[in-house]
Amino acid sequence: MWVITVYSKEKTTIFQFNTKNEAREACEYIQGYNILSEVVYFNDHYVA
Repeated sequence: MWVITVYSKEKTTIFQFNTKNEAREACEYIQGYNILSEVVYFNDHYVA
């Protein structure tokens, strides 16, 4: 799961995406300071 956290003067907003490509495309259109992060759970198959 990929998450974009957007910080603006008034509020903080979080958007969730299934793929990195979806999230990167959205980053181009989101205004404000944003951070793209991957969320990894310990029970994910590729972590083991």
